[in-house]
Amino acid sequence: MEPQQLILRYSSWVHEALDELPDCFTITDPCVSGHPIVFASDGFLKMVGYCREEVIGRNGRIFQGPDTRRSSVIEIREAIREERCVQISLLNYRKDGTPFWMLFQLCPVFSKDDGRAINFVAVQVPISRKSRRSGVGNSRREMNSCEDGNGFRDNFFRCCRREVCSDSIFELGRASAMDSVSSHDEVETNEPCEASEVEKTKASAAISNILSVLTHYSELTGRSVCVKRCRLTGNGHLSASLNISLRRIKQSFVLTDALLPDMPIVYASEAFLKLTGYDTHEVLGQNCRFLSGTDTDTVTQFQIKEHIRAQQACTVRILNYRKDRTSFWNFLHISPVRNASGKVAFFVGIQIDERCRNGETHGLSPEMRQLSVVGAVKVAVRGLSMGANSS
Repeated sequence: MEPQQLILRYSSWVHEALDELPDCFTITDPCVSGHPIVFASDGFLKMVGYCREEVIGRNGRIFQGPDTRRSSVIEIREAIREERCVQISLLNYRKDGTPFWMLFQLCPVFSKDDGRAINFVAVQVPISRKSRRSGVGNSRREMNSCEDGNGFRDNFFRCCRREVCSDSIFELGRASAMDSVSSHDEVETNEPCEASEVEKTKASAAISNILSVLTHYSELTGRSVCVKRCRLTGNGHLSASLNISLRRIKQSFVLTDALLPDMPIVYASEAFLKLTGYDTHEVLGQNCRFLSGTDTDTVTQFQIKEHIRAQQACTVRILNYRKDRTSFWNFLHISPVRNASGKVAFFVGIQIDERCRNGETHGLSPEMRQLSVVGAVKVAVRGLSMGANSS
């Protein structure tokens, strides 16, 4: 069984639609720790010799082996970190330990609501023996065919998948895919192999078809996805790895981008959304002033503004308003967050409803809870920027 996240995003019908595709591919979730596989096609499972239960929930590293080139793995990791497409020849291993060369094409899928990368689609096309040849430059870092979302649905979905993709077409495609992986000939693992133009075209077409399915079914649930990042006006975006780290922090807080005009919110915790009654898409891209109302003290607002201008931390008691316009006293702490180079990249604001200050605190005062959030956010941001600088 695939994880529930796939059904929530794309509806329960998406499994059937993806299973009808003849291609070898997996779908992963970068928003879950470990970046696990959440879907594996029948063609892919036959190619690698694993059953579905052995693959779902695992990271793609399980298919690597002793002769998998580290440089290729690093290139894929960089594409994931930068949330971009990549096409590269890769040596992987089947369950029985036999190696095989394949053309690996990766493409991110973005949420239309907040621009986050919520899935990666990875297509694997076995490189036939006759097309293998040594070569350099077997990677395409930017795949225009992946990044251009126009026409995807026209190519694959017009009303429903059965009107476009007949059973005969699928069976021919599935047979072709299986023919290319049925032979376990001896593989030369020491020399890189370059895919043919036919195999590259096949990979790009498979990506297009899969993205068409995901786009179509995401619209049924109202949680639409797109191939090109859809940013909200004035809104920066956070990488998937930083989002994962921030989601582990359970208190109410927002992160604003100090490097963008008007310092828009680029992350809002679940606790903040629950406290204020807003949805994520209503918060991202906004300045924190949107929580103010008619009775918010302008002197306190000016105090916050001056501390931000001086890049200093401050703690205030301020009257804020929820989405339903009910007011609450916010025990607010704001602190600058520096990246690995020492530059202020963000500001974090931690909110505590004054009525809940003496609630369940696990032995920590409100001040200590806020400082613990600041510390956790700083560790996440510096760890990400240090990783980027060292790569």
